[in-house]
Amino acid sequence: MSISSVIKSIQDIMRKDAGVDGDAQRLGQLSWLLFLKVFDAQEELLEFEQDNYQAPIPAKYLWRNWAADEQGITGDELLDFVNDDLFPDLKNLVAPIDKNPRGFVAKEAFSDAFNYMKNGTLLRQVINKLNEIDFTDSNERHLFGDIYEQILRDLQSAGNAGEFYTPRAVTRFIVQMIDPQLGESIFDPACGTGGFLACSFDHVKEHYVSTGSDHQTLQQQIRGVEKKQLPHLLCTTNMLLHGIEVPVQIRHANTLNKPLSSWEVEDQVDVIVTNPPFGGTEEDGIEKNFPSEYQTRETADLFLQLIIEVLKTKGRAAVVLPDGTLFGEGVKTKIKKLLLDECNLHTIVRLPNSVFAPYTSIKTNILFFEKGEPTQEVWYYELPLPEGVKAFNKTKPMKLEHLDNCRDWWGAGDTLAEKRHRLNREENEQAWKVSLDEIIQRNYNLDIKNPHQVEQVVHDPEQLLADYHQQQAEIGQLRSQIKEILAAAFNRNAGE
Repeated sequence: MSISSVIKSIQDIMRKDAGVDGDAQRLGQLSWLLFLKVFDAQEELLEFEQDNYQAPIPAKYLWRNWAADEQGITGDELLDFVNDDLFPDLKNLVAPIDKNPRGFVAKEAFSDAFNYMKNGTLLRQVINKLNEIDFTDSNERHLFGDIYEQILRDLQSAGNAGEFYTPRAVTRFIVQMIDPQLGESIFDPACGTGGFLACSFDHVKEHYVSTGSDHQTLQQQIRGVEKKQLPHLLCTTNMLLHGIEVPVQIRHANTLNKPLSSWEVEDQVDVIVTNPPFGGTEEDGIEKNFPSEYQTRETADLFLQLIIEVLKTKGRAAVVLPDGTLFGEGVKTKIKKLLLDECNLHTIVRLPNSVFAPYTSIKTNILFFEKGEPTQEVWYYELPLPEGVKAFNKTKPMKLEHLDNCRDWWGAGDTLAEKRHRLNREENEQAWKVSLDEIIQRNYNLDIKNPHQVEQVVHDPEQLLADYHQQQAEIGQLRSQIKEILAAAFNRNAGE
């Protein structure tokens, strides 16, 4: 049976359980089970490799000792074991990060996890289905990555304050153009389920790892922070699947909770690749972690400031941001000036408005920049929809090949190392450059249209509807900005 069939069967079994309500809980239930199974598959490998092996969690909670036998405990006995023993003991595990890092990972994974299932017989059926997947088999591990993404796409619903997952094609293109090297620290401050980190890990492994020592170096390079429990658990499992033995660098926290001034030099990183949440606002007080002139509750604007701060000099970043960041005024203007003063914003790739469909119709862009030298000019590349395609959607998502022309244009040379220098760029129907002087004249409005394209009148209903949704989204963003400006003015007046 294929892995996709196994996952579908598991979801069908869970639908029969009165305790599991909706897709989000099904995913939550599946996630902690997957974590324990993948965790134990790696434990078996470490036990084989290490002479002085010690289990990082009590042996009775290792998958092989309570779940692997399909004739094992079931019904109320299984439920009692999970609810009264396994969950409390893993949540309260004494596992210092320096002495038992893998135990620490397990404890973190279970910190906010929950067993939703109320029928122990159905839980046993789910466990037995999971046992049909062999996570010690490298082929099944690789295939599972595809299924993993499919589960996320299927369960991700619209309207969750800008929280959706980056299409694999966009993730891979960004990582290829950034080209992280062996030994460079790679950070995603809003890592979700770990798509950018997993892709970066695979990229470095494929291009730059040749020895066991290299592989150990690579395992230490990956860093991420995710504030929500479920994506954090999925990200940790994702890292285990990719061969990171101790993913303690994937922290369960809100990166924005830490005052910007308290980030130390040793916290700085070489590479940042991220798609921070946008369209949403942060909880009260978070903005106080940022300098007064840059304070806002718009999540994307706060993350952009953080990224500028956390990059090392000569560090490089690629960030997915909405159009609102490009054309927004007020605090957004100040943040854009900061970006252009402190970094070389060398490229903005403008994505078609359906890349993230159906999760959002907001138009998005990829901003590529390097810290340490101010911007002199910005290159734009407008990515068109493929010929004959009116819009991307769930059944017809963007593919990596749709970015081939942009990759070819990026710079002279055949290798990634050559392309990274961005030499011999030329203007064409999709590409143009804008000087810093022109951007300043526009009051740092970076929403610059393609001068080579004559705007066409469109009568297609689907396109008109997409345009309408985009306009509504932009109106919403403008409304939020106006509220912020008024609130700031009110606070100033109140303080006088």
